Amino acid sequence: MNYFKLSILLLLLVAFASCKNANKDLNVAKKNQPVPVDIIIAGNEDFPSNIEVNGSVLSEEMVELHPEVSGRITYLNLPDGAEVKAGTVLAKINDADLQAQLLQQKVQLDLAQKTEQRLKKLLAVNGVDQATYDAALSQMNLVDANIKVLNAQIDKTVIKAAFAGRLGLRLVSEGAYVSPSTLVGTLQQTDKIKIDFTVPESYENLISIGKIIKIQTASSEESLSASISAIEPQINTATRNIKVRAKLESGKLIPGAFVKVMLDDKMKGIVVPTNVIIPDAFSNQVVLIKKGKVQFKNVETGIRTASIVEITKGVEIGDSVVVSGVLFVRPNSQVKIKAVKKIDTFMNPK
Repeated sequence: MNYFKLSILLLLLVAFASCKNANKDLNVAKKNQPVPVDIIIAGNEDFPSNIEVNGSVLSEEMVELHPEVSGRITYLNLPDGAEVKAGTVLAKINDADLQAQLLQQKVQLDLAQKTEQRLKKLLAVNGVDQATYDAALSQMNLVDANIKVLNAQIDKTVIKAAFAGRLGLRLVSEGAYVSPSTLVGTLQQTDKIKIDFTVPESYENLISIGKIIKIQTASSEESLSASISAIEPQINTATRNIKVRAKLESGKLIPGAFVKVMLDDKMKGIVVPTNVIIPDAFSNQVVLIKKGKVQFKNVETGIRTASIVEITKGVEIGDSVVVSGVLFVRPNSQVKIKAVKKIDTFMNPK
């Protein structure tokens, strides 16, 4: 009886060992089998390039109104939010002392002119010497120069509208004492609007003078049109961004508002689906098929969208790029190509 049980036990151990070896052989066989993958053939493709950046709305012209001299305001013409014409007098500082000095200089100028005219006639008949006449002429010119200085100082007591536009809120009252640091109001040209925004240098190809772009405000779904009017010639070395300015073509925006700027264009280049990029500590990689074997290749990327990414270096036209089964392949391993996909199916997924 014991012999029978021992025989059964030995048979079970042999069967277990056989199954274990069979499973091991099966796993080895599976490991050596080619991984099924899908590929695309890299080509010079047309692909859409678009980004959305933040922008700020600015008036075409905007100034803060400050007096050039200190003094008491004797005249104020700053109605809140009013439209004014260029040259309109907005405020005046007390200039009584300057006006008195100007009157004094005018009296002296009149006397100096008469003296110069009299001595000029005497000089013609040798009634006086040249030095006496020159002194009189110099005195007349000095008084005339003093008058011009006083007129310039009087002009500084007047605040005028530098251009036609809309006034902001009045910040002072008539009779207030002000200095050059005092802000009395603002003037903005609201009929012409510009939008400033920045673009990463990698998207430089999306901007050009005269290009029409779309603007969208936070309060509306409606898109407005603007044309790029200027591009900063130097890239910001700290942010690697390019500053751009556009002029609003249609619609109305309030200066200071936040807007979204949409830029789009068509480009040509080698593109792959975004999910085939393998991030590495120092670079990005893609999986290529070379002579039937897997090869991991470092690449440099350019413009990226939600579905595709541009490859600027590392992949050549005609290369076979693995787009499915990327996680299961190993360097120099064999693969089985299931299908050759078109990049269009990734750019325009259904």
